[in-house]
Amino acid sequence: MDIGVFQVRPDGRADPAIVAKRAEELGFESYWVPDHTIIPVEFSESYPGGAPGDEPPEYLHQIPDPLMTLARASGATSTIKLGTGICLVPERNPILMAKQIATLDDTSGGRFLFGIGAGWNREECEILGGDFDHRWSQVRESIGIMKNLWTEDQSGHEGRYYNFPAVKCFPKPAQKPYPPIILGGVSAERVFNRVVDYGDGWMPLVETADDIAAGVSRLMQVCAEKGRDFSTLDITAFGLDGQWRASADRDAVEQAGANRLVVWLQAMDTEGILSELDGLAAELIGTP
Repeated sequence: MDIGVFQVRPDGRADPAIVAKRAEELGFESYWVPDHTIIPVEFSESYPGGAPGDEPPEYLHQIPDPLMTLARASGATSTIKLGTGICLVPERNPILMAKQIATLDDTSGGRFLFGIGAGWNREECEILGGDFDHRWSQVRESIGIMKNLWTEDQSGHEGRYYNFPAVKCFPKPAQKPYPPIILGGVSAERVFNRVVDYGDGWMPLVETADDIAAGVSRLMQVCAEKGRDFSTLDITAFGLDGQWRASADRDAVEQAGANRLVVWLQAMDTEGILSELDGLAAELIGTP
């Protein structure tokens, strides 16, 4: 099973180049970072990671840009995969995003994993140009635009959210036809349909391995209904803070059908993260 790590605040206190390089040396398969361009001072939605009315954690408004962070990690590494966990697609222009991702994938030698989501914060989404009430429709249109820009010499678009004449957008991604598109989301029917219709994998935030097993079972059914080969899908168990850090957890999510486990790094400074990586590598990978 592949084991990845997630650094929630990859900033100057714990340089992502240092963290990703050490993760690669220890045998971790992938390095992941989050995305929040802004957090509005006042907002209406409850943070989904806590109880209703709870203040969101401080790190949410301190997250560096994920694509720039992964570019820095890329320059210090050579084999570890580089993922967004997740990128908030409605909040970014698809042409610019396609250009940035293709550049990162090209210069890294084809190591980018495009974890995507639509976000939970209405005000954040709307400030940055998203249609919060129909954000997944916007995601689908945006992903379609990027796929065309990545695979065609010339591409234009006329749609609900984006319109532009034929353009040329280079470089193209090193991965063909494009980097894997891995959808976040919990065990909801609409999530499974999205994954099968236009994704390359599923990356849920769930409480138990049984939740993953149930989701995998339903994904298999949806694939059969839609004529999609289930074996082409990537299943990632993305751990919450403190979740799935023991070998027994690894074994449970693998048995449930996941091919990758991503563990949340809890330390915030370089020394603490490097020590944490050593411990996780010994526990989950068997690195001495």
